[in-house]
Amino acid sequence: MRIDIITLFPELLSSPFEASILKRAIDANKVTVNFHNPRDYSNNKHKKVDDYPFGGGAGMVMTIEPIDLCLEHLKKTNDYDEIIYLTPDGEQLAQNVSNELSLKKNIIIICGHYKGIDQRVRDHLITREISIGDFVLSGGELAAAVLCDSIIRLIPGVIGDESSALTDSYQDGLLAPPIYTRPAKYKEWSVPEILTSGDTPKVDAWREEKALEKTQRLRPDLLNED
Repeated sequence: MRIDIITLFPELLSSPFEASILKRAIDANKVTVNFHNPRDYSNNKHKKVDDYPFGGGAGMVMTIEPIDLCLEHLKKTNDYDEIIYLTPDGEQLAQNVSNELSLKKNIIIICGHYKGIDQRVRDHLITREISIGDFVLSGGELAAAVLCDSIIRLIPGVIGDESSALTDSYQDGLLAPPIYTRPAKYKEWSVPEILTSGDTPKVDAWREEKALEKTQRLRPDLLNED
């Protein structure tokens, strides 16, 4: 997979890709991540990429030309499955979205800033809008890191035990059940005996029961979805 991220602050985004699972995925050539600064595509002598909104109002807006020129440059050498703009009013990021995107070959992610980007970018240049939650960040960079992590970890071969990702919360419409590890007893707190019984069918049934109980208690809305 190739991920190209258009961002005014590549330095803000670089560190998540220099450690842990994301770095291992890059080192193993499972994914390539590239940063592109729209200032490099600005024809303004001061490399300005924002301007006042038409009609007045507070804040500044990212201009269309640098983004368009950057996209044109990238499209000359690659075909893209998705061009994604991260925005609070986009489609809510959920596990099924990450699953779908993990199967793509090449994607572009655009990080907004200021009050956002010129609406013509959204109307004519992107294919999808995604939000990581009902809140506003200073820019799209942290959201891009979240989106990339949720996608890259699902690429085959990135996680050592691929079945681990299949038992995550939301993969089967339920929250994950409680998990425990050694020691079996710590202070007065013990692990449920069923988990140390070695009876795999009973363990599986227990986990399914606890996952359902947890979902009913914390996220009953998941059980009401069609």
